Amino acid sequence: MNGNRPSEPSLSQIEEKVAEIWKNVLNVPDGMESATFFDLEGESISAVRLVSRIEEELGVSIDVGDIFEEDPDARALARKVAEAAQAAAV
Repeated sequence: MNGNRPSEPSLSQIEEKVAEIWKNVLNVPDGMESATFFDLEGESISAVRLVSRIEEELGVSIDVGDIFEEDPDARALARKVAEAAQAAAV
């Protein structure tokens, strides 16, 4: 029995949503879907927007500093979000 806990999204669902947020916030041009944050000329305001939208739409908090330290692409960021979601669920 699952109790009152809502089901957690799968990694593929998180990847889809993060990719959508990534494209919208960073204005990713076609063919650049696997580019990293800095490849896309991401800056601090972009990082804050990413983190804010992820929290707003997925209910998961990640540290803005992780984006600068790791220079992720959308998939790597989605894995980070999935890890944070799993840690929060414990």
